[in-house]
Amino acid sequence: MTEHNQGTRIRGTGRRRKPPTKGRRAVTVAAWSAAALVVLGGAGLGYVYVKLDGNIQGVNINAQLGKDRPEDVDNGSMDILVLGSDSRSGANSAYGKDEGGARSDTAMVVHVYEGHRKASVVSIPRDTLIDRPRCTDSEGATVPGEHRAMFNTAYEVGGPACAVKTVESMSGIRMDHYIEVDFTGFKKLIDRLGGVEITTTKAIKDGKSHLDLEPGTHTLDGEQSLGLVRTRKSVGDGSDLGRIQLQQAFMKAFIEQVKSVGVFTNPKTLFDLADTATKAITPDSELDSVNELMGFAKGLSGLGADDVHMVTLPVEYDPRDPNRVIPLEAQSQQVWKALKADRPIPASATKDGATGKADGLVK
Repeated sequence: MTEHNQGTRIRGTGRRRKPPTKGRRAVTVAAWSAAALVVLGGAGLGYVYVKLDGNIQGVNINAQLGKDRPEDVDNGSMDILVLGSDSRSGANSAYGKDEGGARSDTAMVVHVYEGHRKASVVSIPRDTLIDRPRCTDSEGATVPGEHRAMFNTAYEVGGPACAVKTVESMSGIRMDHYIEVDFTGFKKLIDRLGGVEITTTKAIKDGKSHLDLEPGTHTLDGEQSLGLVRTRKSVGDGSDLGRIQLQQAFMKAFIEQVKSVGVFTNPKTLFDLADTATKAITPDSELDSVNELMGFAKGLSGLGADDVHMVTLPVEYDPRDPNRVIPLEAQSQQVWKALKADRPIPASATKDGATGKADGLVK
């Protein structure tokens, strides 16, 4: 997992949102990396608390974010930036060569609505060309902004703080929390869960992700699940947009799997998953203890796949480079304005964007 220097807390002094409730803390279940938070609800015994608490390594980035951030609007909602890092260092080296830096292979803005019974997830394609703002890295150095930079370079050049700063600049929405998951932790978590059941409507064979699935129903182990959420070239139009569609389908299946295996009623299952999960994530400094994470699991028990609306940021292929995408400005602003106002994302915002043509491949 990526190492981070410690600063101060991610949240500013003026709290935008209402005090934490167990429903509020269910938000990150809406993203595949929220698996890491699912399993913390039953850790009450002292030795369990100490073990799990010792697993958690948080990152404090508020000092790097500074004061130039979107307004803290008090409307009862909450927003979390969830990143899956594609670092090839350490145990992740099996998935490719380490070229000196990690990038945000998966990026999702998770918005939980007031009342905490519904959530929306906005996936941001890693190949999106954006105006990356000036930011401060983990060493305190200034990273200059860049025009037409790929979105996933924000994490590469400036770490979590730069990724958060970039998302806030794009959306105009203040992120309340940040969570990062790595490849190896994701695999182990799925294996602890006993796998995730999905159905493929067509064969998926991908040499790079080492995935080989015939049409039909499959219970994917950790290695296969990681292969699925990383598959790109062999599905749809071969773009990152198709991979996002696979990720979103897997996420829904994962949520249902958690509910079906009795995570919340089996203490041993709960502890085993919690032990794995707390080693798999790097949360921000307000989620870096068992006490702070515990409410996520409790809130999860009432949030099913049908309660989570998943979309991809509306984009089109860049006329200057077909391997990149650019945001559809009007539609993207519809998405961000809806979330900022705590309203559902209108269907009109996403109907005209590029899709990746992999929808329905996995159910």
